[in-house]
Amino acid sequence: MKNKISYRDRVAGAIYGLFIADALAMPVHWYYDTDALRRDYGQIRNYLPPKNPHPDSILWRSSYVPTSTKGDILHDQAQYWGEKGIHYHQFLTAGENTLNGQLAAELLEFVCGRKNYDPGPWLDHFISFLTTPGNHRDTYVEEHLRHFFTNYGRGIDPERCGRKDEHHIGGLTLMLPLTIYFSDSPDYAKKISREHLALTHGGPLMSRGAALTTDLLIKLLHGAPMIEALEEVLQSSALKPAGRCFLDLLDYPDHIVVGRHYSSACYMDQALPATLFLAAKYHGQPEQGLIANTMCGGDNCGRGSLLGALLGAACGVEAWPLRWRNGLLRQPALPS
Repeated sequence: MKNKISYRDRVAGAIYGLFIADALAMPVHWYYDTDALRRDYGQIRNYLPPKNPHPDSILWRSSYVPTSTKGDILHDQAQYWGEKGIHYHQFLTAGENTLNGQLAAELLEFVCGRKNYDPGPWLDHFISFLTTPGNHRDTYVEEHLRHFFTNYGRGIDPERCGRKDEHHIGGLTLMLPLTIYFSDSPDYAKKISREHLALTHGGPLMSRGAALTTDLLIKLLHGAPMIEALEEVLQSSALKPAGRCFLDLLDYPDHIVVGRHYSSACYMDQALPATLFLAAKYHGQPEQGLIANTMCGGDNCGRGSLLGALLGAACGVEAWPLRWRNGLLRQPALPS
């Protein structure tokens, strides 16, 4: 039986959920020591600014040297790479999205303004946004972007710059706006979402994950109940059996499932079933679901964007508290 929430409200709920979850988790992104997370921030129910030092930061081990001037995407943030304790998102403010979230917002505004999607103009916009100093204040630039711009700096065609062996759940954040925007045409939405994802996150693992998540999200946007929709997509998905058992774990504490049974890290084979576990457990409590995801640490922004979209699609925009909707630093574009 389908719930009586309008399609329009579900679309708005999915969009807000995507950005709310990312902003809520931002200050504790990549905290793997959840005791340190609680010590530094307490129980997170509202948007908070990040604090330095970040006890689990490994930014000091990351590096990026552009292959030419046109591949410079760090700009004045480059000085912080190589330093210990630097928070990945140190200059963001409460309610602000990570760079992944900001790129999703750029994509959403792009398709809402054009009423269509074309990879060529999108890549032009994407490249301009990231190579123009001052367009964002985030310190960390994820591996897929560094790979893309290393190739771009060498003169490779933008449509061929992405990785072909990606496996990070954060890539789905960059796909979700298209799935949501075009969800009234399900087959097209699935096709265009996967093609867009492949521009930066190619490879079979990402393709399979995208197939599952687009199918699930579209079912929810059209009113299917969460558990019913999950069971349907799992029957036809290529998710390994070990990744399907989350439905048997709903009575276990969150930190046992996300952190011990499944890693809280960003890798798709662990992060996707961990996210689906939270979606199933909190399908009627979306606010508590995003809080739980945040407090599990690890790649809570990557998991959260997908979780927020799923819960928002299932429950509608009114399920998100006004303090969260109004507190976003950048209000998301909504389809007209």
